[in-house]
Amino acid sequence: MANYFKNVRKSFKPKHYLNYAIVLTALILFVVLQMTGALPRSRARLLTQIGYSVILAVSLNLVVGFLGELSLGHAGFMCVGAYIGCFCGNALSGVISSKLVVLIISMIIGGVCAALFGFLIGLPALRLKGDYLAIVTLAFGEIVRNLFKNLPWFGESMGMTTKDYGTKLFIVAFVVILLMLFLLQNLIRSKHGRAITAIRDNEIAARAMGINVTYYKLLVFVLAAFFAGIAGVLYGNYVTPVTYSFFSYNYSIEILVMVVLGGMGNITGSILSATLLTYVNFQLTSNLTGEQAALKYLIYALILMVVVIYNNAPALAPIKERFSIHTLRKKLRERRRKSNPEKYAGIINDDRAEWSVVPTKITMDEILSTDIAKVENATEDPTDRSVGK
Repeated sequence: MANYFKNVRKSFKPKHYLNYAIVLTALILFVVLQMTGALPRSRARLLTQIGYSVILAVSLNLVVGFLGELSLGHAGFMCVGAYIGCFCGNALSGVISSKLVVLIISMIIGGVCAALFGFLIGLPALRLKGDYLAIVTLAFGEIVRNLFKNLPWFGESMGMTTKDYGTKLFIVAFVVILLMLFLLQNLIRSKHGRAITAIRDNEIAARAMGINVTYYKLLVFVLAAFFAGIAGVLYGNYVTPVTYSFFSYNYSIEILVMVVLGGMGNITGSILSATLLTYVNFQLTSNLTGEQAALKYLIYALILMVVVIYNNAPALAPIKERFSIHTLRKKLRERRRKSNPEKYAGIINDDRAEWSVVPTKITMDEILSTDIAKVENATEDPTDRSVGK
C-alpha cells in the first residue's frame, strides 16, 4: 500500500489539474457570491457569456491547435445547436416541469445535431487542407445561418424566442466546462491524442506509421462540433430571441482569435484568452454608447494587435523569458536553496549540475588514464591491432 501511494505521488503532476482548479475555484467563488447576494445580475450574465466562450475556444483549439486544421465555421455548428436545441427545449418545456432537465436534454440534442453536421461536412471537407478547408467551413457557416433564417419553424428573420434561465445559467456553463476538460485533456494525453498530434506534425509520416488519419480527423471535428452545439444552446438560453445575424463569420474569426492569443494547443491559454476577450468586449459595449460605440472595435483591434506583437515579436523574446512563469519559479527555487542550503543539499537543480552533487560510483577527483600504443611504422595499416605490440 505504501508503494502504491508512493507511485501515485510520483506520477502526480499539478499542471494536469491546473485547469480544473481554475474553473472549480471560480465556480465555487461566484456561487458563494450569488448566494450571499454580492453578485450583480449583470456580472452573472457576463459569467454565462464567458462560459460558452470558453467552451467554443477550447473546442476549436482541438481542431486548430492539436489537429492542425484551420476551421472558420465554428459559429455555424454553434448556430445548429442553438436553433435545434432551443427549439426542442421550447417543445419539452410544456411536457417536463423541471427547467434543469429540459436544459440538459436540449444541450444533448443540440450537441448531437451539431456533431452530425460536423460529420457530414467533415467527411468530404477534411480531404482538403489549408485555405481550401477554411473556405469550405466558412461557406458552411454562412449557408447554415441563412438556412435557419428562412425556415418558418425558427422564427425566420425575426428570430426564435427561447426560455430565460436567469442568472444561474453560468453554473451549468461552468459544469459543462469541467466535463469538457475532463474528456479533452484525457483524450490528448492518451494514445489517441498522440496520434492526433502526430497527424498535425507530419500527416505523411503518420500514415506511414499506420495511423488512421481519416478516423482521427473526423473524431476531432465531430467532438469540436458537439461542444460548439452545446455552447449554442447555452447562448440560446442566455439571450432571446436567437437571431441569425449573431452567427456570422466575424464571430468564427473572433473565436479563432481567442485560440491564437491563448496559444495553439494550449488549453489553459484558451480559457484565459476567452475570459479576457469576453470581459473586454463586455466593458467596451457597456461603457461606449451612442457615437462612441464605433470606438469599441478600434480599441478592441488595438488590444489584439498589442497582444499578437507581444507574443510573436523576436525583439520581445528576452522580456517574455525574463517574466515567464518558468523563470520566476526557477528564481524562487534558487532563493530557497540559498536561504536553506542544508535542506536542498544533494538535490540536482537542472542538467548543468556540478559533479559534486551527482551520485556516482567513481570519485570525480580520481585521474582516469588510458594506455596509448605508439605506431612504429606509419606505412603499416593503422587498423591492424597487432601494431605497437
